[in-house]
Amino acid sequence: MSLVVPKNLPAIKILKEENIFLTTENYSVSQGVINMLILNLMPLKVITEVQLLRMLSNTTLQINITLLKMQTHISKNTPVEHLDAFYTTIDKVKNRHFDGLIITGAPVELLEFEEVNYWKELTEIMEWADENVKSTLFICWAAQAGLYHHYGVPKYELKQKMFGNFSHTLNNVNAPIVHSFDDVFLAPHSRHTEIRRNDVIKVPNLEIVSESETAGVYIVRDIQKSRIFVTGHSEYDTNTLKEEYIRDIDKGLDIQMPFDYFPNNDPNQKPLMRWKSHAVLLFSNWLNYYVYQNKHVC
Repeated sequence: MSLVVPKNLPAIKILKEENIFLTTENYSVSQGVINMLILNLMPLKVITEVQLLRMLSNTTLQINITLLKMQTHISKNTPVEHLDAFYTTIDKVKNRHFDGLIITGAPVELLEFEEVNYWKELTEIMEWADENVKSTLFICWAAQAGLYHHYGVPKYELKQKMFGNFSHTLNNVNAPIVHSFDDVFLAPHSRHTEIRRNDVIKVPNLEIVSESETAGVYIVRDIQKSRIFVTGHSEYDTNTLKEEYIRDIDKGLDIQMPFDYFPNNDPNQKPLMRWKSHAVLLFSNWLNYYVYQNKHVC
């Protein structure tokens, strides 16, 4: 099967060069169809589109993609022409039902949640999703936002940015979201805030599925609702952390080198992709166990 994406989406060219099969909106089949909504809060939306579509492509399902933007926020880093051509807003889809929703991270983590200019709209989308979406996957800042909104779990500012490629272990090897994961695996993080395990374990419905000795809580699931919270960026490309590092240096920020990322800790050497297999597995497990099978529950 394939990803069904808006016609002329720039990501199409990049992904087809990687032999990922995509079709455009005028193509559909009657069976095995997943309707997927992606709320893209990242500033460089085109890059995030490619990253997420790449992760969602490793499936036999046909996934119809709808890209969602905020009505109450004007993006400064993505051309308005791109947003107008390929994105919609919640008012135009609120009467539809979706099988899956992905909410991305956002560079607003040092703000209090209520200070984010689209916080009210975001909470309304999260509430709408409870009734209209089978499963929601929250990534990085969105994971913190979802845990705060739904369960009151606070976030805390870190003394130093959690930045790099970290080892993680499994707390529950039988949780479907980590089916077939290795006992130890890598995943990137890039954030200035954290949630803490002591706050999470106080919530009866929440389970910490995976964490890192250095990076802390990684994957949390609601054992009663189909919500998955991932505090890192498993979808990142090989060079994403490098590009963030160079960006921050160019801004004159006091940024440390990404942990365990550059070979020999030499930023002049090309980074190695060492987390892709688990990243793909994470998204495939979510699609299979939480989206597709949830869709067909009688």
